[in-house]
Amino acid sequence: MSLADFLLAHTPFTLPRHLYSFVEGQTPLSTPLVVFGTLAGYLALIFGIQAIMKNYQPQKLNTLFQAHNLFLSSGSLLLLVLLVEEVIPIIYNAGVFNALCADESWTPRLEFYYMINYYFKYLELIDTVFLAFKKKPLPFLHVFHHSATALLCYSQLIGKTSISWTVISLNLAVHVLMYYYYYATAGGARIWWKKYLTMMQIIQFVIDLFVVYFGTYGHFAANYFDDVLPHMGNCAGSETAALFGCGLLTTYLGLFINFYMQTYKKKESKGPRTNGVANGHANGKTLKSE
Repeated sequence: MSLADFLLAHTPFTLPRHLYSFVEGQTPLSTPLVVFGTLAGYLALIFGIQAIMKNYQPQKLNTLFQAHNLFLSSGSLLLLVLLVEEVIPIIYNAGVFNALCADESWTPRLEFYYMINYYFKYLELIDTVFLAFKKKPLPFLHVFHHSATALLCYSQLIGKTSISWTVISLNLAVHVLMYYYYYATAGGARIWWKKYLTMMQIIQFVIDLFVVYFGTYGHFAANYFDDVLPHMGNCAGSETAALFGCGLLTTYLGLFINFYMQTYKKKESKGPRTNGVANGHANGKTLKSE
């Protein structure tokens, strides 16, 4: 019995369809107005807290901070296992290309996992709330990455891009380690591999871009230049979602490389390094040098 089947067999209730399938207008956070409104509310909240906290002492909130990060680390691990469990048989039966690009690779279970991953992105917005209450700076990379990633996941659910599992699985793998790092360092642990965590994030985006550019090229070549450009076949998903994904992930790669250079390379020649990682906080520390 698979892990997914085991969990279903021991779940004492049945979800309504709009909570396990993405139904625009019925599933929570499934319309542009609600999504953009929520993200605007996130920005208003964090900068509002930042302004209010100017008159107060920084809050530690270590217990809540650790609980938040432990939940996201363990939740990311469970979701990663479920996702891989679903994808491996598709690769085995249909091959790598079809697993990446075929319409059939957008299975009901994968769609449900994509939805859970999407909702995780809103829980991750709480990262910034902790930063604001701790009176730490709110770096552009942190705020932009958090808000834009929620929008990215929404766009791929709307566009049903079959290649989504590759980007999501890599992101989940990084988040298992990243949120564990935050959990451990908030408890006082000194972890030596923070630099390599940022390197993993950069490698993640390089692989992401190879895959999404491959899929986007295949889609446009098959649909518009079939007799002109070589290709392996069409890759399923909307063109808007594919182009948005390519553009945003390219931006992420540039921002994370810049962060790595600013944090580790330049600081190595000038003295003390930062205690941050690319997501913008670790043990209450931000990207700013100590």
